[in-house]
Amino acid sequence: MSIEVANESGVVVDEAALVAVARHVLDRLGVSPLAELSMLLVDVEQMEGLHVRWMGEPGPTDVLAFPMDELDLRGSRGVGHGHGSGNDETDETGPAVLGDVVLCPEVAARQGEEAGHGTEAELQLLCTHGVLHLLGYDHEEPEEHAEMFGLQGELLSSWAARRTRPTVPPD
Repeated sequence: MSIEVANESGVVVDEAALVAVARHVLDRLGVSPLAELSMLLVDVEQMEGLHVRWMGEPGPTDVLAFPMDELDLRGSRGVGHGHGSGNDETDETGPAVLGDVVLCPEVAARQGEEAGHGTEAELQLLCTHGVLHLLGYDHEEPEEHAEMFGLQGELLSSWAARRTRPTVPPD
C-alpha cells in the first residue's frame, strides 16, 4: 500500500503516525495493498482557499477528501479483492488511486485543544475521517452520519488499542 505525505503546512507533525493510522484504517476495511493514498498538510490560508473553491464555504476547515476513482467500498472488502462484486476472483486491474486527504494542522491544533486530546490525536481522527470519505462514506443523512461516525470510533479505538498493546519479547 502506497501512502505518501506532503507537508506544506510549516507545522511539524508526526507524519509516520499519520501513515500508520491511514494504513490501519485501510487494512481494517480490507482495502487492497495495491491501493494508493496521498495526504497533503496545508496551512490555514491554503485550506481556506480549497474550502471556498471546492465546497463553496468560507473559512478554513480541518479536513477535505478528494476521491480519485469514484469508489464506494462500503460493505466490500475493497479494491483489488473482488468482493462485493458477486465473485471471488481477484481484480487484476492494478493499483487504485483512492485520492487525496488534505489536513490543516493549525485547525487540528485548535480542535484538539478544545477536545482535550491534543493535535496529534486530532490529526489522526481527521485522517481517519478523510480516508472514510475517500472510501465512499458520508454523513449528510442521519443514517449515514451514524454509520460513518460509528465506524470512525471503532477504527480509532482499535488503533489506540494497537498502539498501547504491550510488546512481548520473542522466546
